Amino acid sequence: MPQLLLPRSDGSLTAYVPGKANVFEVPKGAAPRSRIAYSAAHVVVDPLADTDPLNNAQIDWEATLGYRRHLWSLGLAVAEAMDTAQRGMGLDWNRSQELISRSLAEARSVGGRIACGAGTDHLMPGPRVTLEQVEAAYEEQCAFVESHGGQIILMASRALCACAQGPDDYERVYGKILSQVSKPVILHWLGGMFDPNLTGYWGHDDLDEAMEVCLRIIGAHDDKVDGIKISLLDADKEIAMRRRLPGNVKMYTGDDFNYAALIQGDEFGFSHALLGIFDAIAPAAAAALHALDAGDTARFNRILDKTVPLSRHIFQTPTYAYKTGIVFMAYLNGHQSHFRMIAGAEGSRSITHLSELFILADQAGLLVDADMAAERMNRVLALAGIRP
Repeated sequence: MPQLLLPRSDGSLTAYVPGKANVFEVPKGAAPRSRIAYSAAHVVVDPLADTDPLNNAQIDWEATLGYRRHLWSLGLAVAEAMDTAQRGMGLDWNRSQELISRSLAEARSVGGRIACGAGTDHLMPGPRVTLEQVEAAYEEQCAFVESHGGQIILMASRALCACAQGPDDYERVYGKILSQVSKPVILHWLGGMFDPNLTGYWGHDDLDEAMEVCLRIIGAHDDKVDGIKISLLDADKEIAMRRRLPGNVKMYTGDDFNYAALIQGDEFGFSHALLGIFDAIAPAAAAALHALDAGDTARFNRILDKTVPLSRHIFQTPTYAYKTGIVFMAYLNGHQSHFRMIAGAEGSRSITHLSELFILADQAGLLVDADMAAERMNRVLALAGIRP
């Protein structure tokens, strides 16, 4: 096995030898029964495309769709064209349309479950943007997803956040869009830690007041809302909201810090999942959910508890840079041949951060081939001037 010298936060270099991967037993292609589990999926960039990597990076379609087939083979659903796919942070609406249409076709061919992000990211936020323009942008994207047979994940809108004068504007826009969709959508409340441009969403900086607005919208249109994903990294807020949802509306946890406890739930209910971290820990997530199906909560927790330190590391501040860690995991495990990203986002985390990620992934048993992972880690270390 190649020798590793990993830089640590104190400036030292530490020799490290990875262990063996865990064997995660998952029935092939069988979805969990007790929870719905979406993995927000990343995209694989084409490293050989002769285009501007910052503004016009090209997608490697075979590797990108191949990763979705991998997720479906584990029984997970795919949340497409979300922030994990660098939506609004390198992946624009034009390329998102191709991603959505290709992934929907792939899902149909293998019988995979999928839902797709629709937002307003082709509308540039600004002081002259009107609510009518926001509504038109939402309508365009929702119509595209539904015309291709997809379920909508109604993404938070930077443009709406920038132009809304208060909660009434959110109720107006969401009310209009929800009244038009043909089947229930998944709402998406993405906190400012994931996207600073969404700070103050629903018309309030205070999360409790913002939640009241969101609950009013859901209550007024509960027949058009399948569920809501909230990504606030605050378990107490999620539980409080979960207990107040209408009986037909699901809570999908987007809490990449506290997902294990939220999915397991309590005597009052539980959360389903729509998580970016499930991209990186897919085999463990699938195995844990099947253990939960069998009523084996001890095994569920044994599996997922080992992944939480890795997830908290990947999603550390600045949280929006988590995509780098997700793609790095895919590279280490052989799901793509390189560590390159749209908009050069592979440079968004330090070599020390990536080294700690390697250790935590190994401790969670998530490096499927230790020799390959070590060799690939050494390539990245060499670029930083570190050689064994």
